[in-house]
Amino acid sequence: MITSMTGYAAISKEIPQGSLALELRSVNNRYLDLLFRLPDEFRPLEPEMRELLGTRLARGKIDCRLTFTAYPGAIQQQRLNNTLLHELRDLSHEIKSVFPNAGDLTLADILRWPGILDSDRVSINELHAPCMELLQATLHELIATREREGEKLKHLLLERLHRLRQLVQDLQPRLPAMLTGFQERLLNRLQAAGLDERDERIRQEFTLFANKIDVDEELSRLQSHLDEVERTLQKGGVAGKRLDFLMQELNREANTLASKSVDSEITQASVKIKVLIEQLREQIQNIE
Repeated sequence: MITSMTGYAAISKEIPQGSLALELRSVNNRYLDLLFRLPDEFRPLEPEMRELLGTRLARGKIDCRLTFTAYPGAIQQQRLNNTLLHELRDLSHEIKSVFPNAGDLTLADILRWPGILDSDRVSINELHAPCMELLQATLHELIATREREGEKLKHLLLERLHRLRQLVQDLQPRLPAMLTGFQERLLNRLQAAGLDERDERIRQEFTLFANKIDVDEELSRLQSHLDEVERTLQKGGVAGKRLDFLMQELNREANTLASKSVDSEITQASVKIKVLIEQLREQIQNIE
């Protein structure tokens, strides 16, 4: 199954200590980029959360946001950290002995000092299991949304592949007539210039130029690359990088086709082919 890198999932979970809510947002990115927005007390869980996401996701920028709302009574009344409070007092006296004009710490400054207030917070050990269960469930939902989006992308890509195949297939049977028509026009110009087309040097140059403008090989390679794109889409899995490489190969052949064209039909078809390839490339940027 083809998977998109775009997705969103959000699940909340009620536990005895409070309410946990987790959001996962995913957008396209060349590699796997994980961003965590966690309350400070949940930071110890980040390595395990990162490992879990890394085992299930291959590419994409993932924003993981976790919030916890404790129930009244789950956290006891806050109290001052007396040890830290005395350390602050001593530090303040020491600083004022060196800088007499330094201002005094205000009550607001003291209360904002990290760690100055203690509380019997809910233990992270109590929250570990429900938090990881919530991440598992949310990740499952995120993957499901990415897979649904991937299926939509797959159908769009196959539709454009069909249009590309049709353009290539329509050109191939016309090549002999196109080449013959060009040869006749060139012979007429040689005759009008008073040159003998039977001259050996002219015949050699004519043959060389005819080989240069023959686009049968480019059309065959385009068809081969289109076959490989379809096989990759049908196979599924992590296919974004492979498909991006194939788009580069398709674009290279389309550019060569346009540069060798001496016929208006081939020129017009090559322009349409390049437009479709660019549309494919833009959509493939979102595939995992």
